[in-house]
Amino acid sequence: MSSRPSLIVAAEDRERLLRLVLHSGSEISEKLEAELDRAKVVPLAEVPPDVVVMDSELEYEDAATGRRRQVRLVYPNDADAATGKVSVLAPLGCALLGLRIGQEIDWEMPGGSRSLRIVSVRREGEAQKSA
Repeated sequence: MSSRPSLIVAAEDRERLLRLVLHSGSEISEKLEAELDRAKVVPLAEVPPDVVVMDSELEYEDAATGRRRQVRLVYPNDADAATGKVSVLAPLGCALLGLRIGQEIDWEMPGGSRSLRIVSVRREGEAQKSA
């Protein structure tokens, strides 16, 4: 797989994330800005349901270990490792934003490069839609 697959980002998320990047100034915020710059931007209502957007619950797999983990992608103020809420300004969160189910990305993480694949995506409100 390509180390940099195509990305789709909701326009509403992109605006808020760019403001976050401007105020952060960290190395990971620079990577996030680069990812936002290369992403296809569409209104949230037009983002396909299999794409990771902010506040998505998702499952990913580490290709090297086969280990799967469920997380929710959140803004930094909502991050809580104990409950699986991963900040978009953490290396893992930055890597997962904008990917679709089945896509894989190679990403530099603490401890070395990892290859991550999206297994499932669920957005807030989807349970209510199907009820």
